Amino acid sequence: MVRWRPGARERLQAAALERFAEHGFDGTTVAEIAEAAGLTERTFFRYFADKREVIFAGQEQFEQVFLSGLEGAGDDHPMQAVAAALDAAATNFFPDRGWSRTRQAVIDKDPGLQERELLKLASLATAMTEALRRRGVEETAASLTAQSGVAVFRVAFGAWIADGETRSLADIQRAVLAELRGLVGDTGE
Repeated sequence: MVRWRPGARERLQAAALERFAEHGFDGTTVAEIAEAAGLTERTFFRYFADKREVIFAGQEQFEQVFLSGLEGAGDDHPMQAVAAALDAAATNFFPDRGWSRTRQAVIDKDPGLQERELLKLASLATAMTEALRRRGVEETAASLTAQSGVAVFRVAFGAWIADGETRSLADIQRAVLAELRGLVGDTGE
C-alpha cells in the first residue's frame, strides 16, 4: 500500500521547475510534472489551474509583502515608504536564490511567461500606487513612486540572481535605490 507523503504542492513545484529548466516550458506536460513528483495529474490540478500557475503561484502573497511594508512605514515620505516596502519584500519573500535563478531562466526563455511576469509587476505597481493614494499621496506622485519602486525591485532582483552575487536582496535594493536617487538629483545642468 502506498502511503500519503506530505508536501505535494512543493514536490510539484520542484518537479515542474526542474522539468521546465531541462525541457523548456512548452516541452513539459502536466503528466510529466506529476509523474516526476510521484503524483497524479488529478493531484496537480488540485493545487494548480495550469502549469503556468506553478511558476506564478503566490502572486497575492508577493503583493502583500510589499503592501504590508508600505503600510508599516508610518507617515514617511512616499519614497521612504516604498523603500520600507522593498525591505519587507526582500526579508519576507525571497529566501532561495537558486530557485529564483532557475525560475527566472525558465521565464527568460518563453515570451508568454515573460509577458505574465510583466503583468505581475504591473499589478504590483498598481497596488502600490493605490496604497500610496490611500496614504494621501497625489496621483502623479503615487504612480511615479510606485513605478520607481518596482523598477528598483526588477533591477535589484536581476543583480541578486546573477552568478557569483553574494549580497542580500535587501542590500542590493538599497544600493539600486541610492543610485536612482543620485540620478534623479542630477538634473544634467
